[in-house]
Amino acid sequence: MKVLALLELSDTEQSSILAVDPSVELIMAPNHFDGEIRATWPSFCCESYLAPKAEGYGTRKERDELLVDAEVIFGGWPYPLDLRRRSPNLRWFHQQPAGANNLLKSDLWQTDVIVTTSRGFGNSLAIAEYAMAGLLHFSKCFHIAEKDCADQNFNKPSYESILLRNKTLCVIGAGGIGAKVGQLAHSFGMNVVGTRRSPSTTLPSGFSELRDPSGLPDLLCQSNFVVICCQLTRETNQMINKHALNLIKPGGVIINIARGEIIDEDALISALDQGHLRGAALDCYVGEFEHPPSPKLWKHPNILITPHCSGKADVNKRRHTEVFCKNLKAFLSGKPMLNQIDWAAGY
Repeated sequence: MKVLALLELSDTEQSSILAVDPSVELIMAPNHFDGEIRATWPSFCCESYLAPKAEGYGTRKERDELLVDAEVIFGGWPYPLDLRRRSPNLRWFHQQPAGANNLLKSDLWQTDVIVTTSRGFGNSLAIAEYAMAGLLHFSKCFHIAEKDCADQNFNKPSYESILLRNKTLCVIGAGGIGAKVGQLAHSFGMNVVGTRRSPSTTLPSGFSELRDPSGLPDLLCQSNFVVICCQLTRETNQMINKHALNLIKPGGVIINIARGEIIDEDALISALDQGHLRGAALDCYVGEFEHPPSPKLWKHPNILITPHCSGKADVNKRRHTEVFCKNLKAFLSGKPMLNQIDWAAGY
């Protein structure tokens, strides 16, 4: 079983892959395709995710030979867009990122190749802490303090902090990350509700209510805070539109640690300008892999925007190799695999 790795893996990670089965042959090719990626991906994406001036390794023929032989590919981000065409023996592709929509541009989408993601095996606690930091940033008027520091003048009457305790938080997408957000919010004394595509009878720790997506409007009506943790799909694209934003209680705060396209940014800015929302912390924005944020996001005093960095921390809990090894074992034995993309659902 020839496994081609297109990302950096430590010696320990490589050993864990090889230990899955004696038939596994691991071929390491990190950064080999950087030149091709630079030629096919937006320059902003390449500058953000590739090493400076990285142009890859080997000739086109040598890289083609790597792909022709591969039965399994373990990919990072970004990746060659034509993997299916150049890999006739490919049976399974696993990507390091959690978001399935990362693969929409590739020729792997809706093919016969099994595609899995690392959803639920990222730095979930770090991302959940980011969400709580966003809530606190606006609840405690740090956005006002930031302006006052720049002006070197305190506008004391503007500091109208609010308590998190006994407020309601709606977690949209109560999966691995969303469940962590709920646990932390509950420890602050918040009432936590949320949505999940297929709610179970057992509530995640800290949640008082869980609905399927159809119940979101009812949950928003009772919510002071909203954290978006769901996947980007046809159904969730601009799901948080003008109507949804207006349902949130006045003075609400919204946090997005998922994908920018889930929010209608014009509607968000309107809700902020009209004073219906207190603030928004965005770790993503529309077109984040293609260009910088728009000036309307950069300059808005009630928007905190960061470069999709919520998963970074001094303690790295990313476990993409762990889920890959679990799936490799399942793949070899013909058993169901974790996080296999359902093409109809979009993740």
